[in-house]
Amino acid sequence: MFFLASKLLWFAVAPATLLMAGALLGAWLVPRRAGFPRALALGCVGALLLVSLAPVGALLIEPLENRFPQPPADMPTPYGIIVLGGAIDAEASAARGQTILDEGAARLTEAAILARRFPDARLVYAGGSAALWNAHSTEAPQARTLLVALGVDASRIAIEDKSRNTDENARFAAALLHPQPDQTWLVVTSAYHMPRAMGLFAKAGFSVRADPVDYRSLGGARDWRMNLEPARGLRLFDLAVHEWIGLIAYRVSGRIDNWFPGP
Repeated sequence: MFFLASKLLWFAVAPATLLMAGALLGAWLVPRRAGFPRALALGCVGALLLVSLAPVGALLIEPLENRFPQPPADMPTPYGIIVLGGAIDAEASAARGQTILDEGAARLTEAAILARRFPDARLVYAGGSAALWNAHSTEAPQARTLLVALGVDASRIAIEDKSRNTDENARFAAALLHPQPDQTWLVVTSAYHMPRAMGLFAKAGFSVRADPVDYRSLGGARDWRMNLEPARGLRLFDLAVHEWIGLIAYRVSGRIDNWFPGP
């Protein structure tokens, strides 16, 4: 009983819940004669409540995460493994003097697992800084240091530390690695990010296979449940919309060849 009560109480008093409830109340109290401003305020707050409490984000992100299956257990040894940045908070790591993992930490742990599983494969970590400020603080060298601490031979690890986004990940990695048609490269990134990443690396000349990690949806009926953590619902919605818009923008600009890259 205490567990259930604690969950429901936190849902009621969580900052995101209180802020949205206050915003909705304030919008409702706007004089009715305000017309369009009142309707706009109520509509925006209502949409905010919808995407934070309803499973909108999970349902938007699920098709992205299901697009590429996980590699089979008997997958042949790839020529190389490319791990995309997003696993380390580079600025916080530099400030605190230790490696601080970020939301995409599963990319880095998967890299260590694959390095042990495929000892003959090249290992490349691609990721500079996407920050507008302090852009010189890149995560790739810190990723290499952590991988070595986890037992990966430093001589196997190459880094690409100039790229600021996925498009540059692919293009700069191609300039560094000079991929050949007979080389199979395994791309490791978050599952929701995999369609765009695979489209970009294929466009850059890589023969690629996907190893999706860092799933945010459950991939089934449980994704239809209401969120008891509004901040999580908002985060899922933000990630999903960002990725869908990224796919459209990259296709329109010619950076990928398909609207929704698949296997």
